[in-house]
Amino acid sequence: MLTLTSIWTTILLAAAVALGPLATDMYLPALPQIGADFGAGTDQVQLTLSLYMVGFAIAQLICGPLADRFGRKPIMIGGFVLFAAASVGCALATNIETLQFCRFLQALGGSAGPVLGRAAIRDIYTPREASKILAVLASIMAVAPAVAPTLGGLLVSGLGWASIFIALGGYALVMAVIVAYGIPEPMRAEYRQPLKPRKLLQNYRIIATDISFLGYTLTNATIFGALFAFLSGSSFVLIEFLGVAPEHFGLYFACMVAGFIIGNLAAVRLGNRMMPDQILVRGLLIAVTGGSIMAFLAYNEVYNVWAVILPQALFMIGTGMVLPQTMSGALSNFPRMAGSASSLFGFVQMSVAALTGALVGHLHDGTSLTMASIIAICAVLALACYLLLVQRFPATGFEPQSASGR
Repeated sequence: MLTLTSIWTTILLAAAVALGPLATDMYLPALPQIGADFGAGTDQVQLTLSLYMVGFAIAQLICGPLADRFGRKPIMIGGFVLFAAASVGCALATNIETLQFCRFLQALGGSAGPVLGRAAIRDIYTPREASKILAVLASIMAVAPAVAPTLGGLLVSGLGWASIFIALGGYALVMAVIVAYGIPEPMRAEYRQPLKPRKLLQNYRIIATDISFLGYTLTNATIFGALFAFLSGSSFVLIEFLGVAPEHFGLYFACMVAGFIIGNLAAVRLGNRMMPDQILVRGLLIAVTGGSIMAFLAYNEVYNVWAVILPQALFMIGTGMVLPQTMSGALSNFPRMAGSASSLFGFVQMSVAALTGALVGHLHDGTSLTMASIIAICAVLALACYLLLVQRFPATGFEPQSASGR
C-alpha cells in the first residue's frame, strides 16, 4: 500500500475525483442522439445533466459527515459501487424519464470521489500546501475531460450511447478496488466526529456562518457554474448549431482542457512566489475576459467554432487558476471537519451548476448566445464574490489577515 504523501497517492486520488467529470464529459457527444432516440427536447435531455448535479449536491451533504465518522475509504468505496449499479440502469433505460432517474442515482454514488478526494488532501497537507497539491491534482485530473468527449464520441458512433454508461460503470468498479487496496486511510483517528444529528447540524452551522468559507465557496460556485453552462450547452451549440461531428467534438473540447491545464500549472508555478489570493484574483480577471469576449461575439452574431472555442479556452485558463485556491481556502479553517466542510462546499458548487445547466436548457435559442451570456454573467459574479467577501475575509492560516478582516 502506498504512503499518503506519495505522488502515486495523489494520482490515484485524482483518478477517483475524475469520476465526476467523466460522468458528465464522456456522454456530452451523445446528448443530441439521446434526444433523437427518446423523442425528447433539448430541455429534457439537458435535465439529465442538471439532475445529476442535484443528486451530486444532495449526496455530498450526507457522505461528508459519514466520512468524518467512519473514515474516507469505506464511504468512497460504497459510492463507487452505487455509481456502477446506476450506470447499468442508465445503459438499460428505455425512455428519458428512466435515464433521468438513473442519472440521479448515479450522482448519489459519484459524489463520494470528489468530496472525499478534497477532504483527503486536506487531511494530508497544510492549507498552503493543499492549494498547490490541488492544482497538481486538477492538472492530472484534467486528462479525463480531455479524453472523455473523444472517447464518448467514438463509442456513440461505433456502439451507441448506452456503451458510454457501461464504460463508466466499469471504471467505477476498478476505482473501488484501487481505493480499497492501494490507498491508506488518510483521516486521523482523533479527528473522527460523532454521527449525531444535533452535532451534524452544529458543524454545518459553524461552517456556514464562517465568512471566509462563504467567500471562497461562492467564488468557486459561480465560476464552476459558468464552466457547467458550457458543459451543458456545448454539444448542442457545437454539434447541432455549428455542425461539428460527434467524433470530432472531443478534439475541440481538448482545447478547453488544455487551457485548464495551463491555468493549473500556472497556479503551481506562481504558488512559489505569490499568495493564493493573488493567484485567485488574476485567474478571475482572465476568466471574466474570456467569458466577456465570447458573449460579445455571440451578441454580434459571430457564429463559428473558434468564436466559441478560443474565448472558452481563455476562460478555462482563469478557471484552472481559481478552482484550487478556492477549494483550499474554503477548507483551511476546518481541519477537524474537513469532510463536512467539503460536503457543504460541494453542495453549493453543484447546486449553482444545476441552476446554470437548467437555465441553458430552458433559455437555449438554437445559437451560442444563451450559453455565452450565462458564462460571462457567472464569471462577473465570481469576481464580485471575491471583491466583497474573500478580499475582506481571507482564511486564517491561508492568507495574512487584512486590515478589515476578522
